[in-house]
Amino acid sequence: MIVVNLDRVLVDRKVKSKDLAKKIGLSENNLSRIKTNNIRAMRFSTLNGLCRELGCKPGDILDYIPDEDD
Repeated sequence: MIVVNLDRVLVDRKVKSKDLAKKIGLSENNLSRIKTNNIRAMRFSTLNGLCRELGCKPGDILDYIPDEDD
């Protein structure tokens, strides 16, 4: 399972969701969905914008946790 750790990265970087959404051209609602791991897919352009604005790598935002049946 892929887990999104965006909320943790935002806290670490002291960035408000509202400000980040505006900078990367995403609605606050869509950013909230990403933060709560309530998405099925993410565009690379969105991931690129998140990493650019937060000064991080994709691995800081995304994590892999093996399913129990793996």
